[in-house]
Amino acid sequence: MLQSIDLIISASYVLLILCIGLWSGVAHKRAQHTDHARTYFLAGKTLRWPAIGLALFATNISTVHLVSLAQSGFDTGLLNGNFEWMAAFTLILLAVFFVPFYIKSGVATLPDFLEQRYDRASRDWLAVISVISAVIIHIAFSMLAGGIVLKTLFGLNMYVSVIVICLITAVYTIIGGLKAVVVTESIQTVVLVVGAFIISYAAFDKMGGWEPMVQMLHSTGDVDKLSMLRPHGDPSGMPWYAVFLGYPIIGIWYWCADQTIVQRVLGARDENQARLGALFCGFIKILPVFIFVMPGLFAYTLFQSGALDVTSLGVDAEGNVNSKGIYTLMITQLLPSGLIGLLVAALLSGLMSQVAGALNSISTMVSYDMYQRFRPTATDKQLIWVGKLAAGVALLFSLALLPLLNRYESIFIGLNDVIAHIAPPITCVFLLGIFWKGASAVSAKLTLWIGSLLGVIVFIINKLYPDTFIGQTPFMMMAFYLFCTCVILQVVFSVIYPVQHTAISARLYWKSPLEALRGPASEGAGNYKVWSGLLLLVMAVLFYVFR
Repeated sequence: MLQSIDLIISASYVLLILCIGLWSGVAHKRAQHTDHARTYFLAGKTLRWPAIGLALFATNISTVHLVSLAQSGFDTGLLNGNFEWMAAFTLILLAVFFVPFYIKSGVATLPDFLEQRYDRASRDWLAVISVISAVIIHIAFSMLAGGIVLKTLFGLNMYVSVIVICLITAVYTIIGGLKAVVVTESIQTVVLVVGAFIISYAAFDKMGGWEPMVQMLHSTGDVDKLSMLRPHGDPSGMPWYAVFLGYPIIGIWYWCADQTIVQRVLGARDENQARLGALFCGFIKILPVFIFVMPGLFAYTLFQSGALDVTSLGVDAEGNVNSKGIYTLMITQLLPSGLIGLLVAALLSGLMSQVAGALNSISTMVSYDMYQRFRPTATDKQLIWVGKLAAGVALLFSLALLPLLNRYESIFIGLNDVIAHIAPPITCVFLLGIFWKGASAVSAKLTLWIGSLLGVIVFIINKLYPDTFIGQTPFMMMAFYLFCTCVILQVVFSVIYPVQHTAISARLYWKSPLEALRGPASEGAGNYKVWSGLLLLVMAVLFYVFR
């Protein structure tokens, strides 16, 4: 249980974020002297690269990551750090290949972009899938992780504590729009990273440094926990080839084609700011392995040395620890009072920023991609009102899903398991849409429909019949197999139903991949090509060191 000072710090932080969110949203609205929908949903397209990069990172990193990456570090070492470092490559794809089309087309949502490249049916389907995925992946899973932490630390009912925090978040998100979300996310990112650094240092100091940890892993025969690229047959089910084949399918959907994430880019002041913001986030994504995953690995070696008492988590007869609450345990055992309150604030930052970003993207899609279709003459005030209502309804649905999602042993694995079955058809139609002239509207529509149905069928078989080939296939490889199936489907359907480009769609694909690199770039420090190359080099070195 927390001390009074920790409770005061945590409560003060929540109230401070509420006030800042309300002030920034209202102040921005007054400065624009308008109730224009684009001001509400896209911050009036005024965002610069530092805010975009920080907001992308904050929307991505939630309490799920803080809790579950530490759990994965305890259980499997650095392996799940691949989800963080591989993201840098997909953010380069976003900056170099996707951003130009998103910004030049002037779209407010990614379903809107899909209509310009393909047709209305594709837009409708993506809007529905995007809203559903935002509710499950970005809100419900974050609520679950936050609820577990708050229950452990405060002793409150999990659902009550989550409802209170999410209602506070919903207030400034619904009232202030994207500007309020981005401003608060920028603050929350700093708090979250500082808090993560504190717990990382505490674990590092308690263990006595890097070398004692490595020695302990050697003595227990667990030195493979330091490796991020595992061989074929690794018990984790995630060998190196599964990482390089499966993650891009998940990552391209998440970072390049998911409204909740990309909406920060759509609010950019211009194309260059959007590109630099995405690349800035790519550099920040280097940190989670060291400040989210590594503490869990240190916790494992502290447990092995007897310096960390995990009996409260539960240990079975074989010595396996129920590691879901390892991050909370580290906070309470390694930090003094006061700092614990700061770490709780960091955890709340992750929960609030994730929920805020998802609610804003849901309201945008429901307003532009659903309501406006049936009411094309809707005023800006009506669009904003519908968006606010949609955010409230989404929050209620997310709460209803918590008992179901809590069945996963690992929240992080459960999260990516769901994504692996949603992403393949969407990744396929976006990739072929911008890289292949021949991708037709009919093929995109049919690929989205059939691919999504296949994903649902495979997911159900996986859960009901775990001993079958489908049940035994790791989710990363299943994502790759589903993607390959979708590519075949779209190519075949494009041959059967040839493309008929409109004046708009004819400008929304690259004649060749090199065409993207021949475009104009800012001179000096603002050159996105230089930063893309530097990020590629840094990631190559890191993967080599931790191979």
